[in-house]
Amino acid sequence: MKYYLIAGEASGDLHGSNLMKSLKKADPLAEFRFMGGDLMHEQGGILVKHFREMAHMGLDVILHIRTILKSMRFCKNDIAAWKPDVLILIDYWGFNSRIGLFAKSSSIKTFFYIAPKVWAWNESRVKTLKQFIDKLFVIFPFEVGYFKKHEIEAEYFGNPLNDSIHEFLKIKEDFETFTEKNGLSKKPIIALVAGSRKSEITRLLPEMMKAMKDKNEFQLVVAGAPSINKSVYEEILKSSDIKVVYGQTYNLISNATVAIVTSGTATLETALLKTPQVVVFKTGLLTYAVGRPLVKLKYFSLVNLILNKQVVLELLQFDLARRIRLEVDKILSDAVYRNQMLADYDIIDQMLGEHGVSDRFANKMVELLTKN
Repeated sequence: MKYYLIAGEASGDLHGSNLMKSLKKADPLAEFRFMGGDLMHEQGGILVKHFREMAHMGLDVILHIRTILKSMRFCKNDIAAWKPDVLILIDYWGFNSRIGLFAKSSSIKTFFYIAPKVWAWNESRVKTLKQFIDKLFVIFPFEVGYFKKHEIEAEYFGNPLNDSIHEFLKIKEDFETFTEKNGLSKKPIIALVAGSRKSEITRLLPEMMKAMKDKNEFQLVVAGAPSINKSVYEEILKSSDIKVVYGQTYNLISNATVAIVTSGTATLETALLKTPQVVVFKTGLLTYAVGRPLVKLKYFSLVNLILNKQVVLELLQFDLARRIRLEVDKILSDAVYRNQMLADYDIIDQMLGEHGVSDRFANKMVELLTKN
């Protein structure tokens, strides 16, 4: 069968690549065409557009609207020409919802994999979702009940990050190997995980650096996003001795004593890798002013949302450097506090299912496609 997939950011590329790997096992004749990233490209098929051309958020969308609309037109034309058996949309709501509506009008079967976070804000998106999906696949247990209330039957087989972590742990490097390979010192590491979008990195990495200024007993190491030009990091880091490692985020986090993490998928990855963390988020002032009243949730990090309690401290928007420093110091000095965080991580790990998650999703997709 022919599968057309669309992922618009790094986390979608990760999930998309794992799904493609599993689809090849469930359907040995699978053909892929996709908009995604390097990880998806490793699974074969034809990469028609890289997500780095599409990864915009907040007011950045307005600034790049022509590029985004051009990508949408290209995508619609490409789907129409290739005529896939199924379109698999991976998160990335703003772009994918419009492609989904197009697919519906063209009678193309559409699966939405990794539900849009309508439970966080702008619940009206559920109505749009119902207009075009043939099946919804979710990766958090609480989403099944949420969507059922809105008359959408969602499939849940666990969280595919467990697959990624499971595979990584087979090849995980110890501290000595990791630091030697990357030319790092033997000081304990504080990992700076500033996101995968340029806007996130330019807003948050300076705050992280400021927070850890003069923390001389540690070395600061940045998780470099492969989709970001190295010059972005060079401009921010300038004359500092902070190192950047690329394509090694799991090894960096797992070898760190503590991590400072931008809100998103990386917060859950950090929890599954069992590294204490503080979660931060910062957007443009206008985006914050407009968006903050629309957010209905008590928490914004995946770690806290899953357990519906404060597992990790979330710092939003203002006075970040000072508050980051206070929280990192608390994690380092308060063993009871740190151990409670790690104990909660274990509970989350258990909730997200055994590995083999992507296989279970892929098997269900193929079953649905071959049944009709």
